[in-house]
Amino acid sequence: MDATQVVPRHLTAIARPDLSKPVALALADGIIAPSLTVFDYGCGRGDDVTRLKVLGYEAHGWDPGHCPDSRIRSADVVNLGYVVNVIEDPAERAWVLRTAWSLARHVLVVAARPDWEARTVAGKRHGDGILTNRGTFQKFFRQEELQAWLQSELKASFVAAAPGIFYVFRDESRAQSLLASRVTRRPAPIHCPDIRRAVYETHREEMDALRGFVETRGRLPELRELPGTTAQLIASFSSIKRAAAVLRQVIGAEEWDHRLESARERARQDLLVYLAFAAFSGRPKAADLPKEVALDVKALFGSYRAACDQADQLLHCVADQQALNATCRQSRVGKLTAEALYVHTSGLDLLSPLLRIYEACARVLTGTVTEANIVKLSRAAPKVSYLTYPDFDRNPHPALATSLHVDLNLLRVRYVDFRESANPPILHRKETFVPTDHPSHAKFAYLTRQEERAGLLRDSASIGTRERWQSRLDELGYRLHGHRVIQKK
Repeated sequence: MDATQVVPRHLTAIARPDLSKPVALALADGIIAPSLTVFDYGCGRGDDVTRLKVLGYEAHGWDPGHCPDSRIRSADVVNLGYVVNVIEDPAERAWVLRTAWSLARHVLVVAARPDWEARTVAGKRHGDGILTNRGTFQKFFRQEELQAWLQSELKASFVAAAPGIFYVFRDESRAQSLLASRVTRRPAPIHCPDIRRAVYETHREEMDALRGFVETRGRLPELRELPGTTAQLIASFSSIKRAAAVLRQVIGAEEWDHRLESARERARQDLLVYLAFAAFSGRPKAADLPKEVALDVKALFGSYRAACDQADQLLHCVADQQALNATCRQSRVGKLTAEALYVHTSGLDLLSPLLRIYEACARVLTGTVTEANIVKLSRAAPKVSYLTYPDFDRNPHPALATSLHVDLNLLRVRYVDFRESANPPILHRKETFVPTDHPSHAKFAYLTRQEERAGLLRDSASIGTRERWQSRLDELGYRLHGHRVIQKK
């Protein structure tokens, strides 16, 4: 990265009011952790480095245009954020990627601008990118193109973090830990009776930690999994099993057994989804599994082979459109239409394992589409769409802002932007998209009942856009105030 190039790359560095998206995601995903060092290779003005230091992380950066005198160094996590897209020479671009990878002891974070952002840049074609009107260069990557490039250049384990952002791992088990965390559900808090037993009260904190672990993973913990807690429980009860037996007596045998069986079933489903998910990037050998996942497999399936066989059966069903369609029809979560099942993101982990794997197949390519709040699972073809409806909770009929379509046959991602549309699609009957325990489910359902009584939802196919919906309201003499229907005077 030579700052003296004819193309003024340093001009692409922008001042950021917040952490950049790849660094914020790496923090949220636990890629950047307090015990790990961070190096920002091509740090621009150094805003991410400054903010990470304020947050207490050991972070350094280097940039050929803005921080040329800083030392290039190795680190646990190296960020290559929006660097490869400003390099006009493909050979140098690949060299920079490999250099950044050589500096990363654990993980390399790579971010590049996605292809749909090209429409926002004025300029002319130059090589495989655009020479902007400012004289800078931008290479816009298709998601599948960026993934293939990383694979060919680095030949390492990687995970799609989000559109345009990937994590590349040195250690296969770290990649698998992240994949497993993405499909592992955390059960909702369960009311615990008011327990007065002295033995429980004396060890309440440790017993609650044990209960939480069991109700999350469906098994008892090993010593290393709750180090401080297990040591205290063993000191008091001589073993984890005896501590669990006391907990079972305190909560009640029937209630405890029900919770444990429910937890085991949730954990089994989560493992199947993870193993199906992992198959797309090359399922790890048993020895490469994260320790906690290996323990889950042994406790819940008996063997890794048995678990993989069941996951493969589900993957086979994902390729069967009739099986997917039948499962969509049977789903107790989401809004079913003739073409698809639409599910609010808060309800994804309540879907059947087959539909969770169907959605996870798309996420292998896209990563987490953080702004999306509705997922569309097609019933007609292997396609998944991530739809963004801003103000979903507050707006009675939110408008579609963007959609990201994933074609699982072609392994392609397509982006559509409705934000400039004068007449975007809108939602009705919001309660059908969310789980019944969603905080606003009752409010959404009340609005739907009001609109049905007013005749506003008749012929729903003709009110699917903002203009048509407003015409219906005007025609029947109604207006909306929040989630209430009011008749005009």
